[in-house]
Amino acid sequence: MLLLCLLLLSPTLQGWAQRVLGQKKSDLCVCKVNATMWSFPIVRYEAVQQQVETCEESLHSLQEQVLISNQRFPQIQSQVANLTARLEPYQYLHDRGLYTALSIRLLGEELSQLETDITIVHSQLNNAQSKKLTKEVVKLHKDVQKMQTSDTVNMKTVKEKLRFLKNNVESCKSIPKHFRGQHKHCLKGLITNISDPVITKINPYDKNYISGSWGKQAQMDSEWDKETYWVQVLVSSHIYGNTFRLYQTYKDFMRSANHREATFASSTTVSTSIEGPSAVLYGEGLYYHCYRSADICRYDLQTNDVKRVTLPGTGVGFNNKFPYCYYDCRANSDVDVEADETGLWALYATVGNHGNMVVSKLFWDNSSMTINVSQTWETRLFKKAASNAFMVCGVLYATRYVDDYKEEVFYAFDTATGKEDNSLSLPLEKVAKGVASLSYNPINREIYMYNDGYLLAYQAYF
Repeated sequence: MLLLCLLLLSPTLQGWAQRVLGQKKSDLCVCKVNATMWSFPIVRYEAVQQQVETCEESLHSLQEQVLISNQRFPQIQSQVANLTARLEPYQYLHDRGLYTALSIRLLGEELSQLETDITIVHSQLNNAQSKKLTKEVVKLHKDVQKMQTSDTVNMKTVKEKLRFLKNNVESCKSIPKHFRGQHKHCLKGLITNISDPVITKINPYDKNYISGSWGKQAQMDSEWDKETYWVQVLVSSHIYGNTFRLYQTYKDFMRSANHREATFASSTTVSTSIEGPSAVLYGEGLYYHCYRSADICRYDLQTNDVKRVTLPGTGVGFNNKFPYCYYDCRANSDVDVEADETGLWALYATVGNHGNMVVSKLFWDNSSMTINVSQTWETRLFKKAASNAFMVCGVLYATRYVDDYKEEVFYAFDTATGKEDNSLSLPLEKVAKGVASLSYNPINREIYMYNDGYLLAYQAYF
C-alpha cells in the first residue's frame, strides 16, 4: 500500500517541504527521502561569515574616521569662523556690486577736491605738466563712473593712480620760485655720501636715557642764535618727556656746561608733553609730537606758550601704532618732526595709506600765531620697514638696520617729483645698536643721531 508522506523541513529552511511516496511495512510507513537538502550549507555560511568579517573591518575603519573627524571638527569650525570673518567685508562688497556706494562717494569727493586743486595750480602755472595732470584727472573720473556700473576697474589700481596724482599736485605747488633754487647743493640731486661721525659724546643727562633727540638751531634765516645746540631726552619709560636743555655755543654743548633748562609741560603725562623721540628746534620754537595725539606741538621759547595742529589723514598712527620698527621697534616713534632747507616736516603713517609713510609740510604763521599743514604726500614705504628717517632738500630719506654698529640709508622719496628710489646704500656708522632719532641741519648740512644715549653727528655730501 502506498502512502503519501509529507515531511516538513525546519523553519530555518523557510518552510520548504518534500513530498515522497512511501510503503506500509509492519504497521510502519517507509519512505525514501533525499536527505542531502538538510545538510549544513557550509559554503554559504563561510561566504556570509566572510561578509560579516569584512563588514566589521569596514565598520571599525569608519569608527576610526568618525573619531578623527570629531577631534578635527572644532579646529575646522574655528577655521571656518576665521575665514568667514575675513571674507565678510569682501562678501559685503560683492553683494553690492563689488564696491560700496560709500567707497565710490568718498572717492568722488577726493577727486572733486583734486580737480579743484589742479584747476588752481593750472591757472597759476598753465604749463605742460599742469595740463597733463588735468587730463589724467578727467580720465580717472571716467574710470570711477564706470565703477558705478561694472567692476572692470580695479579699486586698488584707481587708488594708486589717485595717490600718484595727489602727490603730483602737491609737487606742482612747491615748484614755483622758492623750492630749490636758493640752495645750490640741493640742485645736485640726492645725497651721495655720509661721513664717519664728526661728533661723538654721551648725552648730558645720563647714558641710561636711551631715547631722545638733539641738534642745532635749524632755521636758516632765524634771528635766534644759530649756534644754539639743544638736547631733549625722554625720561618716562623712554617714551615721554617735558623738558630740554639749550647750549649757546658748541663749546658749552661739548662740555655739557652753562645750559638753560626749558620746561614745555607741567609733567610727562599732560597734553603738551612730548611723546616719542623726535623734536627739532626751529627759530624760536621747539616742535615735537604731542602726548597721545595726532598733533604736532610748538613750544615758544619767548612766551612759553604751546600751540598745536592736527596732522591730516585717515587714522594717523600714534601711541605706538606705526613706530619705526625695522629690527627693534623704537617705542612710540610714530610721528617724526624734521627740518631742512625748505622748512618743517612731519613724517608719520596712516591707516588710510595702509601704514605707509606720509610726509606733511608744516609752517608757522607769525601773524596768526598758529601751526599749519600746507601740503601732504603719500609714499609706498611701509613705516615699520624703516628704522628711522630724515628730510634733506625736500627729499625723505629712510634708514634700516644693518648690524649693531651700522645703519644704511636705503630709500628716498622726492616731494618735488613724487619719485621713489629704493637703490640707495649709504652707510651710517654708530656706537650702539638702537637709533632713537635722526635729523638734518640745513645750516651746516650735518645729520644728528640719538644712538641709545650717545649723540653722533655726520657730514652729508651731495
